[in-house]
Amino acid sequence: MLRKLIVMVMMALACVSVAHAKKKPKPTLVAPIVSTTPPVTAEDTLVLQLSTGGNVRIQLRPDKAPGHVERIKTLARAGFYDGLLFHRVIEGFMAQTGDPQGNGQGGSPLPDLKAEFNELPHLRGTLSMARADSNDSANSQFFICFLPAMKLDNKYTVLGRVISGMEFVDAIERGEPPANPSRIVRAFIQSDGPNAARVPLVAAAPAS
Repeated sequence: MLRKLIVMVMMALACVSVAHAKKKPKPTLVAPIVSTTPPVTAEDTLVLQLSTGGNVRIQLRPDKAPGHVERIKTLARAGFYDGLLFHRVIEGFMAQTGDPQGNGQGGSPLPDLKAEFNELPHLRGTLSMARADSNDSANSQFFICFLPAMKLDNKYTVLGRVISGMEFVDAIERGEPPANPSRIVRAFIQSDGPNAARVPLVAAAPAS
C-alpha cells in the first residue's frame, strides 16, 4: 500500500513538472541593431583647417542632402571658404561661417538651393546650412552646433556631422560678431588633399 502511494505521488509530481515545462515561454529573437549611418569615405569628408589650432573632419551625408553636399564640395574645391571668418558664434548654440562679406548677408555666385530637410537631428557637432526666411534660400553659409538644438530639426538642412576635431570648434571665438573672429584657414575634401589645385566657380547664367 505504501509503495503504491509513493508511486502515485511521484507520478503526480512528474505531471506537474511536465505542465510547468509546457508553460515556459519560448525565447524571443531580437533583431540586431543596424546603423543607418553610411561608412566614412574620403570623398565625402570635409576638412576645415581652423585658426583655433587644428583640423575638423566632417562626414558629409549625400544620402540625406545631395544638393547641399555637392554645393559644399564645389565651394571647398574652389577655395571659396579659405580665409572666411566665423561671423556669428553663440555660446551653447552654434558657430556660423561661409559668408565672404563677413556680416551674414553674403553668399556665393551660385544660385540658392532648394531645401532638403531630413530626419537627421541637430546634435552636438551637426553641420547644417544657414538660410534666410525662405526655406529655399541656403547658399554658402553653414553652422556647426555646440550643443543639441532640436528646435531647428526639419527647418534647416542637416548635411553632416563632425567626426574629429570638435575641440577646435569649441575654441572658436564667441560673438555676434566676435571681437577677434576665428577663421577657416583652408577647407578641402579629404580625398583631394590639402594642396589640391582649386577649381574655379562657374556661376549659372541668369534666367532670360
